[in-house]
Amino acid sequence: MRSWAVSLCSMLLAACATAPVPRSPDALFNDRLFLAPSESVRAEDVFALSDEMKHYLSGEIAHQLRQTGARQGLVDALAKSGELKLEYDSMMTRNAAQAFAARSGNCLSLVIMTAAFAKALDLPVRFQTVSADETVSRSGNIEFFIGHVNLTLGEKLIDVGPGRRNDLMTIDFLPPEQAGHLSTRAVAEESIVAMFMNNRAAEVFVQGRIDDAYWWARAAIGQDPRFLGAYNTLGIVYHRHGNLVEAEKAFAWVLEREPGNTRVMSNLVRLLDHMGRAAESKVLAGKLAQLEPNPPFSYFDLGMSALRDGSPGAARDLFAKEVERAPYYHEFRFWLGVAYLGLGDVDRARKQLTLAVEYATTRKDHDLYAAKLDRIRSSRLQ
Repeated sequence: MRSWAVSLCSMLLAACATAPVPRSPDALFNDRLFLAPSESVRAEDVFALSDEMKHYLSGEIAHQLRQTGARQGLVDALAKSGELKLEYDSMMTRNAAQAFAARSGNCLSLVIMTAAFAKALDLPVRFQTVSADETVSRSGNIEFFIGHVNLTLGEKLIDVGPGRRNDLMTIDFLPPEQAGHLSTRAVAEESIVAMFMNNRAAEVFVQGRIDDAYWWARAAIGQDPRFLGAYNTLGIVYHRHGNLVEAEKAFAWVLEREPGNTRVMSNLVRLLDHMGRAAESKVLAGKLAQLEPNPPFSYFDLGMSALRDGSPGAARDLFAKEVERAPYYHEFRFWLGVAYLGLGDVDRARKQLTLAVEYATTRKDHDLYAAKLDRIRSSRLQ
């Protein structure tokens, strides 16, 4: 079964998109098809400080900010145990106040929360996308391609002082071994807000909240009409909602600007099939296969079939191919470990499960992998 391809926080042949492409993004919206949003969808909420956050700055770390300077005091609070204890969590993209309240968030949430504090302290902030292999994940039949962002902080002039340079400091919430020495590209704040909204659209879509997903995707486009990932999300929302003509126009908007965007092409193949336009779908699927002969999760799905067929050796080799192109995706590491267990190679299984625990992006996955690892360790001691 072909999966939806959704891009989060971040993509030659031209695709056959036959729908007329509107001249303005506004022509892609059809609000009357959807119920009003069930939650606030406002850009001003993204960086807004809660009362708890304001008290944290003015009370809990006020002395630290005065003693070491605003920027260093904030960085120390983010990094040091005993101050602000943060835990990475990819389950939900939170705004600044939500991330602070939960003391948890994905990279975009933590960047937004840090920026909110920095802006309150009058520190110059620059947002950056990081040039790295995207993380892939999947929920049901929806594939997610997750980019990465970080931020750079300057210093207030009052903190720089005579004879000191206003050096920039980059804050990245990836572990050092994943961050490496990667190139970055500066992005505007409205792009960060659009990424946040597109993430929320994808997340509520997975929950079945299609109306809310529409309003989040619409708002993302309104924040940054250049952010093409949101048009892809909008097209997926329309398709799931049964608005096939609207979906085709949204996908066509992206393909007119990025003819080789394989994620949108994949989604359009599904749509054309649904619309009964089999000939067009077949042609586009052929072009897609040329551009991407081994799409994400293709080796993984074959590996799972091999496991079910009782062939752990074949499964190991297929899972290893997915690990090679997505080394930090926890699920690939986990099932590679399971394949090694099936082969009786306990040491290699333990290594892969240890990495799965380390790379897990939710507490649920972390605990699942850790429990499996504990069972292996216990059996070795018996």
